[in-house]
Amino acid sequence: MKKQPYFLIVLAVFAVILILSGSSMFLTLQPGERGVIFRKFSGGLDKENVFMPGFHIIAPWNVMHTYDVREQKSEETMDVLDKNGLSVNIDVSVRFNPIYSKIGFLHEIFGKDYINQLVVPEVRSSVRQVAGRYTAEEIYSTKRKEVEDAIITETSLVLKRNNIQMKALLIRSINLPEKIKIAIESKLQQEQEALSYQFKLEKEKSEAERKRIAAEGEARANKIINSSLTDELLKMRGIEATIELSKSPNSKVVVVGAGKSGLPLILGNN
Repeated sequence: MKKQPYFLIVLAVFAVILILSGSSMFLTLQPGERGVIFRKFSGGLDKENVFMPGFHIIAPWNVMHTYDVREQKSEETMDVLDKNGLSVNIDVSVRFNPIYSKIGFLHEIFGKDYINQLVVPEVRSSVRQVAGRYTAEEIYSTKRKEVEDAIITETSLVLKRNNIQMKALLIRSINLPEKIKIAIESKLQQEQEALSYQFKLEKEKSEAERKRIAAEGEARANKIINSSLTDELLKMRGIEATIELSKSPNSKVVVVGAGKSGLPLILGNN
């Protein structure tokens, strides 16, 4: 019976703690959220254990930091310099999310403002570094795909090293000073016209070569035929033709041996 007052005191203290802590002991992580806990009196930030969606009870003196780990998007428009120092305006869009199991490490270095502290600066830095290796013409037209691939690769690597998974990066637009843009487009048009003209020349050259080869082949064939047309062969062909002619129902005047080399002559029909 003497211990009862002490039990009541402990119960009262516990009740006071519950009242003072309010809802901080009881929390629910929603789908798409993860939590990392900071233990004031036992080790500080627990980076290894990540709390999943659901209901959780924590000590009132600890703090749960909640992170939205769903895919997010940032759009950035920036002026960068090409390898010749010319200003190029590039508009990019990047989609990303924190790596679920690494939000403790992300929180330790960058905190909840990691988008402004990490993602945006690194995207801008990668775009500037890549653009600085190319000319404005290459960025705008001739090597645009190569530039975009390089930006994607380098941005993805640096974000992953800092516990961010990049889902996609798109270059939405590339804008140059109007005079430079017109000059580049004019140059590209001239190059296309030159390529078209070269293609026509090559086509005509190929056609002329084809005709030359055909003519040479025909000449060789005629030479072979002429060399094979002996007097004996012509006489034999003439006789064969006369025999075939004699089979015709129409009457004809045939003078045998009247032509050169003794070949028959067909004078006409009756």
